[in-house]
Amino acid sequence: MWKFWLILSGFFLIIEIISVGFLIFWFSIGALIAMIISLFISNVIVQATVFLISSIILLFTTRSFVQKVMGTNKEVKTNAYSVEGKIGKVIEEINPLDAKGQVRVDGELWSAISYNNLPISKDTDVIIEKINGVKLIVKPLN
Repeated sequence: MWKFWLILSGFFLIIEIISVGFLIFWFSIGALIAMIISLFISNVIVQATVFLISSIILLFTTRSFVQKVMGTNKEVKTNAYSVEGKIGKVIEEINPLDAKGQVRVDGELWSAISYNNLPISKDTDVIIEKINGVKLIVKPLN
């Protein structure tokens, strides 16, 4: 019967790899515990009970810890939005009347407008507040 629990554990691990919720993993561990029990006790009902109880206990006792460690509530900004909050340097004066201005951030040139519609002179350090279309909305760092 130990082979059944080993195969079931592997099946749960494959399902866990496909899904990313870190939920099925504990059933895999429960199946391994049931496999160890099956080496000493041949009663299938006892093995299944050990599997269910150990899986549920592991699931409920470690779920909050795993969520804290993995930081599932954190939002990861990608692509263009990854520049929000970074510091850049004005390469071409930002003039709200002409709607012109450029900022260099991480080696890339971006069109930019001022956060409060005030001009920002060349070589000023700015912080990127957000992105509107293809333009950065910036304000002076000072």
